[in-house]
Amino acid sequence: MNTTKNRINFFDTSIDLLTMDETLQYIEKIIEERIVTQHVVVNVAKLVMMQRDAKLRNVVNSCDLINADGQGVVWGARVLGLNIPERVAGIDLFLKVVELAAKKGYRLYFLGARQEIIERVVIRFLLKYPKLQIAGYRNGYFSKAEEAKIVEIIQNSRPHVLFVAMSSPQKEIFLNQYIENLQIPFMMGVGGSFDVVAGYTNRAPLWAQKAGLEWFFRLMCEPRRMWKRYLISNTIFAWMILKALFRKVLWVY
Repeated sequence: MNTTKNRINFFDTSIDLLTMDETLQYIEKIIEERIVTQHVVVNVAKLVMMQRDAKLRNVVNSCDLINADGQGVVWGARVLGLNIPERVAGIDLFLKVVELAAKKGYRLYFLGARQEIIERVVIRFLLKYPKLQIAGYRNGYFSKAEEAKIVEIIQNSRPHVLFVAMSSPQKEIFLNQYIENLQIPFMMGVGGSFDVVAGYTNRAPLWAQKAGLEWFFRLMCEPRRMWKRYLISNTIFAWMILKALFRKVLWVY
């Protein structure tokens, strides 16, 4: 089993050069060896956010496993001569880890989203994988004062995997803050993936995913909520690439 990985620095952001299959191999290794690991994915919006949010940047770079989620990140890195092998979409990895857990008997804990959504997520996974072991689940609506107790409940349920469905930077900071308390082998922020699994949100069609236009599909579906995240972030990212490319050309000449 190949479980080695190389890491690059892309706009002060660490990214592991792994395919989806290599990432799954690595996850299986850390679960089997019980190596406490926080996983994170980096897309264009998060990378832009990290340029001005030092706390988020430090949290992300401290993670032991970092995948390039957005196709824009993969393309942008390649323009600058950094060969990220492929996009590892967070939701696809989430679904594959659940499938792996069903095969291997790993215990899962789900945290986040509304109560009706998290309940539907658990039901749908159990219908698909009847032998799936659910350590527990809880909605994502709680106060700061409740966090310590919730962390204790999760830790006592002894899961192999914890999925946290919160927005950025909340999920990254939450996991980073409590990683030592939780002592869970694999912890992953999954953003809006629970909504997709529950059927409350539609994912972009496959052709849009392959064309790197998943962001555009989401923008069309939720323009009021997503316009700032995608249009502004994508514009800033394009400018970052152009400036870096210009500096690279000047350095060559």
